[in-house]
Amino acid sequence: MLNQTVGAGFASRYEELGGKVRELADPLTEEQFWSKPFPFGNSFGHLVLHLTGNLNYYIGAQVAASGYVRNRDREFTESSLPQKAEVMRRFADAVSMVARTARAQSENDWSKTYSAAREETAENRFNIFLRCATHLHLHVGQMMYLQFALLKSNSSPPMI
Repeated sequence: MLNQTVGAGFASRYEELGGKVRELADPLTEEQFWSKPFPFGNSFGHLVLHLTGNLNYYIGAQVAASGYVRNRDREFTESSLPQKAEVMRRFADAVSMVARTARAQSENDWSKTYSAAREETAENRFNIFLRCATHLHLHVGQMMYLQFALLKSNSSPPMI
């Protein structure tokens, strides 16, 4: 019972956060999606590329054995900008894969040894699902302020 609760809980949280990214991206034009409203940081689009790569590598390649090969630097520097709709589709696919993978974990799977580049201390699958969820949540917070700045609204920043 606890195993189903953990898998379903993770899956639900990833789906919720994925929906929030989609909601924040929806009102942005192609130009806004790739614009940097501040001299520091990233564009909304580059953050979506980064999150897609993060999920596809840490959970897709390492847990679901998808064969995904990551180019982390390119997630932040991509200059041949794909269409917003395509970027968002790939992100939605990554979130769906993570949710399916979380739900498919057996009780013994959660404690299986886990290590990957830049996550050598994750120790087990439970920890990597938790770390990726908190990483996604962190960037959703950044995306809220990016959207607010890009739309130059007089209203308050969106709530998470």
